[in-house]
Amino acid sequence: MNKQASNLDTIPVGKLTPDDAAAELARLAAEIAGADTAYYGKDAPEITDAQYDALRRRNLLIEKRFPKLKRADSPSGKVGAAPSAKFEKSKHAVAMLSLDNAFDDADVAEFDKRVRKFLGLAEDLEVAFTAEPKIDGLSLNLRYEKGILVQAATRGDGEVGENVTINALTIADIPERLKAAPDILEVRGEVYMSHDDFAALNQRLTHEAAEAEKQPELFANPRNAAAGSLRQLDAAITASRPLKFFAYAWGEVSEALGETQWEVLQGFKKLGFRINPLTKRCNSVAEMLAHYADIEQQRASLGYDIDGVVYKVDRLDYQARLGFVSRHPRWAIAHKFPAEKATTVLEDIEIQVGRTGKLTPVARLKPVTVGGVVVANATLHNADEIERKDVRVGDTVVIQRAGDVIPQVVEVVTSKRKKGARKFKFPDCCPVCGSHAINEVNPVSGKPDVDRRCTGGLICPAQAVERLKHFVSRQAFDIEGLGERQIASFFEQKIITEPADIFTLRQRQEAGEINLYTYKNKKDGDIYLDKEGKPVATNRKSIENLFDGIDARREIASARFINALGIRHVGETNARLFASNYGDVAAFYDAAVKARATESEAYQDMLSIDGIGALVAQGVIDFFSEDHNRAAVDRLLAEVTPQRAQVANTTSPIAGKTVVFTGTLETMTRDEAKARAQSFGAKVSGSISAKTDYLVAGPGAGSKLKKAEDLGVKVLTEEEWADMVG
Repeated sequence: MNKQASNLDTIPVGKLTPDDAAAELARLAAEIAGADTAYYGKDAPEITDAQYDALRRRNLLIEKRFPKLKRADSPSGKVGAAPSAKFEKSKHAVAMLSLDNAFDDADVAEFDKRVRKFLGLAEDLEVAFTAEPKIDGLSLNLRYEKGILVQAATRGDGEVGENVTINALTIADIPERLKAAPDILEVRGEVYMSHDDFAALNQRLTHEAAEAEKQPELFANPRNAAAGSLRQLDAAITASRPLKFFAYAWGEVSEALGETQWEVLQGFKKLGFRINPLTKRCNSVAEMLAHYADIEQQRASLGYDIDGVVYKVDRLDYQARLGFVSRHPRWAIAHKFPAEKATTVLEDIEIQVGRTGKLTPVARLKPVTVGGVVVANATLHNADEIERKDVRVGDTVVIQRAGDVIPQVVEVVTSKRKKGARKFKFPDCCPVCGSHAINEVNPVSGKPDVDRRCTGGLICPAQAVERLKHFVSRQAFDIEGLGERQIASFFEQKIITEPADIFTLRQRQEAGEINLYTYKNKKDGDIYLDKEGKPVATNRKSIENLFDGIDARREIASARFINALGIRHVGETNARLFASNYGDVAAFYDAAVKARATESEAYQDMLSIDGIGALVAQGVIDFFSEDHNRAAVDRLLAEVTPQRAQVANTTSPIAGKTVVFTGTLETMTRDEAKARAQSFGAKVSGSISAKTDYLVAGPGAGSKLKKAEDLGVKVLTEEEWADMVG
């Protein structure tokens, strides 16, 4: 033995010799057994949960490195306690955003133009981009502090993910320790599984199921296999799965690894991470497209799934200036591969009613595999689409699926149409509640909308249940344990008919008004539905977890609250705009009610919000004009507390101030000026009013400058503005 056993716990797993490893496994087995006895036998734990997890994690890693040294009394072969019912949540220091998509060469060229326009760069100025394969796996954030991996978290909703640290440590591509790394370094990348490993895993699962005389539960594709393997409550299962990791991005860092995207990737490589070998630095759109074609040609032989190529502006100072819009960075885009197509038979057309009353025709298809996924349904969009493509029941149709896009009917193979096939008649009444279905007139264009909508509102069960599904969705309240199936079941039984009912479940259960404990236990404690959509299985623990998940959402961000209401035309982006401009839900509510009068100051203030137009404003006004909607919101507010929107930069002198830009700006583009002002916590408006704090006026300022002077609004030159915000 090279070291005394008492010092072995200080040696990284990768540096242990076989003799050291055997001694360390013996020590860990004894220490973990003692901790188990103290915790379970004496109900008097001697170490913290974190210390206990660290011991088991180290034991697992050593066994993975030295499988022949695994002991008969190995802790990994025992279950000291029932696995946690859910993962610990982990808030990202820097949000993990998704990417905007490009589907053809023109979209890529347009992306390049947007970047140049935003930054004010000439068309002939060279702008470099990196281009890399878009891995079809599971995104992961690795946080290192002083070179030690302290946390690994999934993307989750972009703000909060699942803590899977112990599982991530079992992946060979993820270093436990880094040399010469910044004090804080968050490395981001993709966990994936190769085609060969995926096939071997499903073969092993089939063999194990046969030995146990059970039906095998196989993974549909490598992406699902990677995600399912990483999100195991038992890290030993994750360790047995052949997962890999490519690094391609970062979150919080205390010290930059370079001045360009390319330099940072090379820095990752030096630290011991794998970066994709097909990543390339390109100096033009032509080079980007050429590399895209090269990667697409190699796609079938790579041995792992990719679904496109990601382009990123190379210079990090450009990335910082470009910033973000909604859920996407302005400096990156995913160029997806062409949609995969297949031919099948359209067996029926059904009409679905969404939360805003929209009637959407859905094609029920004879199941067919497209891009590794079995497709049985496809969208037909609206009545005009059906008419334009002349889609009829019984037709042979070509369908396509591109990335995460919903499958759609591309065209009809008219040569195979059966005689007597009738044209589809789009309904004039809602198929669920029987109310009239109409094409509403757009308040901006004055023309009828292409979509037909049910006029039943909340008396329509379909709209009510879809609004509830939206309410609990990931980007809204995101309630742990309450998904679409549970909502549909509880709505059918009239247990939940409006959002406020969700937050009175525990109270009604304790008062005996409802009984959610009456269903027999089945499988893993989730609520399962029979063919009629009724719950047939749950257990007491899952219901208690549900109550806890609901209570955890009694305080929620104002933007999430507004988005959850399901107001037409108000999604995540507009909800954030309303939250940041009004500050809290109460002010937004009050403004929405007062804005019913279009000549009112409240209406003009709403329209002045940069990014909010008449169509969105009308959707808000219509929602709060309904007595039943206001009553439902009031009941909800009695149960939950929306948190006041936080200003992005509270130390800035313009935080919370309202700013208007006019004239020609000389040091930055108008778009960049607005984005930077918002990043400093300012509210950007499109019009001058008495509530405006600053007007930033460049050359050519006209009526806005005069109005600002008349109202006594502080007018700044571009130079004065730059000095103020630093």
